[in-house]
Amino acid sequence: MKRKNSALKQVTRKIASIKSTADSSVTLFKLEEPGSSDDAAPGSSLRRSKRVKVEDEETALKEEHSVAATRTTKRRAAAKAEPDASPRKGTAIKQARATPHPAPARWHETYGAIREMRARVPAPVDTMGCDTAKRKETDPRNQRFATLVALMLSSQTKDEVTDASLDRLRAALGGTLSLDALLGAPEQAIADAINKVGFWRRKTQYLRQAAQKLRDEFGSDVPKTAEELCSLPGVGPKMAFLCLHAAWNINVGIGVDVHVHRITNRLGWHKPPTKTPEETRVNLESWLPVEFHKEINHLLVGFGQVWIALSNSLLSLTEGQVICVPIGPKCDQCTLSEQGLCPSAQRVVKSKSKKVVVVKQESGPKIEIAIETATLNLPKDEPASPALSAVSSLTPEPEDA
Repeated sequence: MKRKNSALKQVTRKIASIKSTADSSVTLFKLEEPGSSDDAAPGSSLRRSKRVKVEDEETALKEEHSVAATRTTKRRAAAKAEPDASPRKGTAIKQARATPHPAPARWHETYGAIREMRARVPAPVDTMGCDTAKRKETDPRNQRFATLVALMLSSQTKDEVTDASLDRLRAALGGTLSLDALLGAPEQAIADAINKVGFWRRKTQYLRQAAQKLRDEFGSDVPKTAEELCSLPGVGPKMAFLCLHAAWNINVGIGVDVHVHRITNRLGWHKPPTKTPEETRVNLESWLPVEFHKEINHLLVGFGQVWIALSNSLLSLTEGQVICVPIGPKCDQCTLSEQGLCPSAQRVVKSKSKKVVVVKQESGPKIEIAIETATLNLPKDEPASPALSAVSSLTPEPEDA
C-alpha cells in the first residue's frame, strides 16, 4: 500500500496546472519531469531539451520524406523521357538436354509419309506464312525486318489474318515495311492497320519498342543470334529461331509452335509426353538430325492447319484437306494410320446427318442440296454399332446441257 501511495505522489509531482490565458475560468494541465517546473517555458508541457530533441526528430523525418519524394520524381521523369524503352528483358533459352532423348522407332518413315501428304494440297503457311513476308520487299534489310514483324504479329493469329494485316501495315507506312517508316508513323496508324490480329494493342507497343531497340542497339537491322532476338519485346525462342531461318538462313534450333508440339506428341515422339513447346524443342533437338530442324516447323504447321478450300465448282466448297487438326483429326485420310505409324490414330465412322447447302444464282430458281454425311472419331480398337456403320448420301445428278 505504501508503494502505491509513493507512486501516486510521483505521478502527482509530474502534473502541473496553468491558468488559460484566453479564459481565466479554464485550467490547463501539463506533464512535467520532476524538478523541471522552473526551466519550462509558460504554456509548454515539455522541457526545452525535450522540445529540441522532438523538433530535431521531426526535422530529420521531414528531410527523409523529402529525399524519398525527390527520388520518386526523378524515376518518373526518367520513365517519361524514355517511353520506348523495352519493359522486357531477354528470354533465357533452354539449352540441350544432359541426356539426349532416344530417337523414336520408325521416325524417318513417319516423316517421309507426312512430307508426301503435305505435297498433295497446299496449306495457308505455304503461301501466307511468315517466311513469305519478305517477298514483297526489295531491300535486304527491309526483307529481314518484314520477316520479324510478320512473326511478331503471327502469335495467336491465323496466317490469313497475319498476311492481310501486313499488307495494310505496309500501305499505312507508304508502301514499304521499313524500320524508319514504322518509327515515323503515328501509333494510331499502326494500331488501325493490325487491329485484326490477336492482342493487337499489345503488339502495337511491342512493334514500336522493338523498332526503337533495333535502331539504338543493333544498327537498325535484325540481330543474328537467338538471345539478341529474345531481348526484343514480344519475341520468344520460337520466333527467334524461325526469324534466323527466314531472315539470315541461320539454322541453330527448331521453331516449335502449338502445331509441332501437338503433332509430335500425337506421334509418340516424346516419352513422357512434353507439356510445353520449349520442352518439345529441347527433346527434338537432342535426336532429330540438324538438316531437318529448319523444315519441320513448316511441314507440321501445314499438316495441322484448318482452312476452307474454294474452287470454281459450286459443289466443291469444302473444308481443306488438312489432316491432323486439333479437334476431330481426319485419321481415315492419313496414311500413318494405315501403316501403323501413329499411336494416336482414331477410327472414323460415318453416320447419317443432313446438311442443306443453298446455292445462289444470278438468275433462275433457288437450288437446295441436301447432303447426309457425318463423321465420328473412335479409338481404333473400339467396334462401332451397326447404326453408326451405315453411310447415306444424297447428291443431285448434273443436268444435261
